[in-house]
Amino acid sequence: MAAPRVAVVGAGLIGLSTALRIAEVNPNCCSITLLSEQFSPNTTSDVAAGMLIPHTYPDTPIHVQKQWFKETFTYLFAISNSNEASETGIHLVSGWQIFKNPSEAEVPFWSDIVLGFRPMSAAELQKFPHHSHGQAFTTLKCDCPPYLLWLEKRLKANGVQIHTRKVADLWELHSEYDIVVNCAGIGARQLVGDQQLFPIRGQVLKVHAPWVKNFIRDGDGLTYIYPGIDSVTLGGTREKESWRLSPDPGTTKDIFDRCCSLEPSLQRAQDIRVKVGLRPSRSCVRLQREVLSQGGAKLLVVHNYGHGSGGFSVHRGTAEEAAHLVGECIAALQGSSSRAKL
Repeated sequence: MAAPRVAVVGAGLIGLSTALRIAEVNPNCCSITLLSEQFSPNTTSDVAAGMLIPHTYPDTPIHVQKQWFKETFTYLFAISNSNEASETGIHLVSGWQIFKNPSEAEVPFWSDIVLGFRPMSAAELQKFPHHSHGQAFTTLKCDCPPYLLWLEKRLKANGVQIHTRKVADLWELHSEYDIVVNCAGIGARQLVGDQQLFPIRGQVLKVHAPWVKNFIRDGDGLTYIYPGIDSVTLGGTREKESWRLSPDPGTTKDIFDRCCSLEPSLQRAQDIRVKVGLRPSRSCVRLQREVLSQGGAKLLVVHNYGHGSGGFSVHRGTAEEAAHLVGECIAALQGSSSRAKL
């Protein structure tokens, strides 16, 4: 049979990284096309801070989440040690996760994957007089637009076709493609009618404060300071079921004040820009195969969406799993073709 035709829907972080992993895992086994209405810098991923600090998915086993994070960290760490690090915007950053109550400061499942994880010293805690406990470690940060553009470049180098196209229904692709990979993010709610998927609105500030070198994350993850290469990301909000994309001035002031209480030098920050994104959230990432049928015709689908706040921390790991599911679909197609010939 001819090489199976694979369409990946969505060009945010998950769509780009999934398409790339499919191309790497299944070289010359299929043709791959990436379809999306929006590309960087107009995706939700462009708003994200890109810090590798996992968020827990309640309905996903911890050992699975840990594997996703480990694969992602290992992949990005290798890039950070290569000559492509500056182009990708990937770099190491050290800092602190701080807590007001000792009960919050339990050791997270990912502590042995990040670098140098340890309890904060009494001297370090003097920097945060309203917090009694803390953890120090080094992790990775992706500056998002450069990383997304690098992924696009890698896709083209691997022969992936990229087209601007709005997909309203996966079934509309069945005459052109044999396998469809759904990486539509929050768009999957309408695209496949997933009512378990809901937006968590995130508002962040991007500021110029080059003297801030260390990240600071308040224990609940609502207030954070994440230094990047060209700007520092200040956050944030987690507004469930809010679809509002316009910035809220009151929220901007609240975020700035909260971050200044942790790092007073931010009062001198310049060039404050406000960004809003809708995190595609559900109790677990939807990562599975499905067969759509209509009038005797079938379309093989692989879903990979619903990463919420934790997409950057697990994107390569979930892309790896999705690529293997696509490989299973390719094998099934080739098997049915062989049986048809017999």
